[in-house]
Amino acid sequence: MKGLRLYKIEKLCSETAISRLFSRSDRQVGSSMAYPLRVAWRIDGAREVKCPRFLVSVPKKRLRHAVDRVTMRRRIREAYRLNRSVISPGLAADIALIYVADRLLPYAKVEAAVRRLLAAVKPLEEER
Repeated sequence: MKGLRLYKIEKLCSETAISRLFSRSDRQVGSSMAYPLRVAWRIDGAREVKCPRFLVSVPKKRLRHAVDRVTMRRRIREAYRLNRSVISPGLAADIALIYVADRLLPYAKVEAAVRRLLAAVKPLEEER
């Protein structure tokens, strides 16, 4: 894929893929934490499309106002878009970025956390 835009194929929206990502019985699932984000990922070698797919979750329990949730979702998505080159484009991974802070944080902190978390996904790729 060319350019810096986010393509539809990169968005994780399948209910079965999301449930497999958060299933506790699966051994292929990994997770890591870098405040203010937590990441959960799953490598799926049987998938036809070989590109990482992601989703962003900002719980209502953490940020009560919808305006704040949307702002954080946009910041996380932008940080992922600019730093997705850290993981290889041919990796068939499902990645969930979950916001865990209880207040709005600046973009610089979010971007640093996304960079650290994407680097944490990378060693799992090298094991395979």
